[in-house]
Amino acid sequence: MNYISEDTIAAVATAPGVAGIGIIRLSGSDALQITDKIFKTAGGKSLDLVNAETHTIHYGFIYDGDEMIDEVLVSVMLAPRSYTTENTVEINCHGGPFVIRRVLQTVIRNGARPAEPGEFTKRAFLNGRIDLTEAESVMDLIASGNEFARKNSLKTLRGSIYNEIHDLRDRIIHETAFIESALDDPEHYSLDGYPDELHKNVVELKNEIESMLSHADDGKILSEGINTCLVGKPNVGKSSLLNLLAGEDKAIVTDVPGTTRDAVEVKIQFGGLTLNMMDTAGIRDTNDTVEKIGVEKSRNAINNSDLILFVLDSSSKLEDDDIEIFDSINGKNCIIILNKSDLDPVLTVDKIHEMTDAPVVVVSARNEDGMEDLLHLVREMFLKGEISNNDQVYITNERQLSELRHVNDSLSLVLRSIEDGMTEDFFTVDLMDAYDRLGSVIGEETGDDLADRIFSEFCMGK
Repeated sequence: MNYISEDTIAAVATAPGVAGIGIIRLSGSDALQITDKIFKTAGGKSLDLVNAETHTIHYGFIYDGDEMIDEVLVSVMLAPRSYTTENTVEINCHGGPFVIRRVLQTVIRNGARPAEPGEFTKRAFLNGRIDLTEAESVMDLIASGNEFARKNSLKTLRGSIYNEIHDLRDRIIHETAFIESALDDPEHYSLDGYPDELHKNVVELKNEIESMLSHADDGKILSEGINTCLVGKPNVGKSSLLNLLAGEDKAIVTDVPGTTRDAVEVKIQFGGLTLNMMDTAGIRDTNDTVEKIGVEKSRNAINNSDLILFVLDSSSKLEDDDIEIFDSINGKNCIIILNKSDLDPVLTVDKIHEMTDAPVVVVSARNEDGMEDLLHLVREMFLKGEISNNDQVYITNERQLSELRHVNDSLSLVLRSIEDGMTEDFFTVDLMDAYDRLGSVIGEETGDDLADRIFSEFCMGK
């Protein structure tokens, strides 16, 4: 793929608002010439960036005519060694909104065009520097809300998905090419016994696609956050635990049972993961109308959570309210938390294991003990290993997942044709559909309308 741009684009590449530094990015064949018109020494002399070496930084001033606008540093990246593979200039100016706007206006008046959202990344894609999964991972990386999401996006940006998809396409085209060759030249290529071999190979392909799809839900949970519900009877320390995990007071803590009457929701960064934490009202029988509503919400939250943290008071015996909660969480992803380990223990881990196979952790929210053990259990439950050592790449982009579902359907049709005894020429139709759909995942079979829609979701300077 080789895309030749006829114009030079410019946009602010830094976030809106006041900052120490603001960056205006230019990309295109005239990026250096446009910058040369406005970038000068303090005495107004041109710095001749057209003849500058690539990956160099130059000090000077931006002028609008005879008026000095700002003192800047200009970075030069010559084609093809830039993000877009085009001549690229980045003007590092002071980060006040007015200064940034004035520099951008000056750049545009001297020949640049305002970039469309995502146009820099679109040019990188059209120029073959990145594939479509890598382009989409740029936006995912920018939007990543935790360490898992960042590392998963970075793996994709470095081509992990592309390499897997490319391998699948190679194997499909190998099968298709053999069938076509055998049909065209039966004297040299025999199809005797081939359907059985093809069936085995397609099953292997299908298993790999289904593995990618099966990990998608896990990837979404880990990227967007684990919906986590703190449950327990009143006054077992749920709110204290929430405040400890959040690092600030998010819930009211008192010795009065039933203080939390409604769910308290907060996003918590916990060991590289995001917990969408909900501290629910204590579950117990109550005649208080408002508290009853909160208790009912707690029961509903249990059914809609990816993870339940069931908090028990280790200094007290189990009561009927505790047993009711045990019954309601049966069969769900759950960690039992024995809180108040700083007090004399009454409820032990062995006693809990008599009632459930769920993992148990002993903590003290007051003394901040046991948090590492809790983190270890959460990571073990959802990551199956350390983030940094987990080679699994999770596809979380819905467009990519939709294409993979179509691939899986096409491969199912191939298997059905083989099992129904159809002739070999029927196989190639669905094989090529799977091949093309895989190409759409990485952008090798992508129409202009789809590309425009994808890149329109990017921020302006990217």
